[in-house]
Amino acid sequence: MLLIALFTLLAAGIVKGAIGSGVPVLVIPVLTMLYDVKLAIAVLVAPNLFSNIVQIWQYRRHLLPARFLIAFSLAGALGIIVGTWGLVVLSPELLSLGVAGAIIIYLMIKLTNRQFTLSYATASRIVIPVGLLGGILQGAAGMSAPASITFLNAMRLERPVFIASISVFFVTITCVQIPALLSTGILTMQRSLFSIVALLIILLTMPLGSRLGKRLPHHWFDNLIMLLLGGISLKIITDALLA
Repeated sequence: MLLIALFTLLAAGIVKGAIGSGVPVLVIPVLTMLYDVKLAIAVLVAPNLFSNIVQIWQYRRHLLPARFLIAFSLAGALGIIVGTWGLVVLSPELLSLGVAGAIIIYLMIKLTNRQFTLSYATASRIVIPVGLLGGILQGAAGMSAPASITFLNAMRLERPVFIASISVFFVTITCVQIPALLSTGILTMQRSLFSIVALLIILLTMPLGSRLGKRLPHHWFDNLIMLLLGGISLKIITDALLA
């Protein structure tokens, strides 16, 4: 199981460097399948925080307008509090099914709305509810992608703008998530050490992913991730129902 987790983190670093996101989308389902949702979310705290800080600095000249990002990020921070409460009170089986459900929603949106474009004006009107939903999903299932990444993808942003903007969102919600996880006892000292190791592994392969992202078509990564997630979601659902 450790070997599978290691390869998943290495692959997540490559994807993160290439497209600016994808670590929770890959790592949370695999660690949920191997261990449980709470450990998976705790392990990704350091990678979510520090890898995105690196990307904010790298792409700091390509951010969306501050008013938009502040609304998006603060709504996500509020959602984290609600989602973490769900992480505490819901059963492990229900949380695992929640992760699988989030994956399926993400895949359905990706498959059915590949040509859908969201204007900046429309995005500005719905940014707060989308950010709130993203935070809730991140807090309870460890992955905001069905809301946050899909939302910014629909705006058809340039790669640097997307990476910088989604990184601001991730850093903000993680800064709220850390004290929330500490207060509930989910983020322990041992899991914090695991999280730091995960961060080092991801940082190791991010530069490779960055180089590949500039050379290879975006849809190569997209299709590979979707195929992988489809298999993982089926495995999680099967295990949860048979538990």
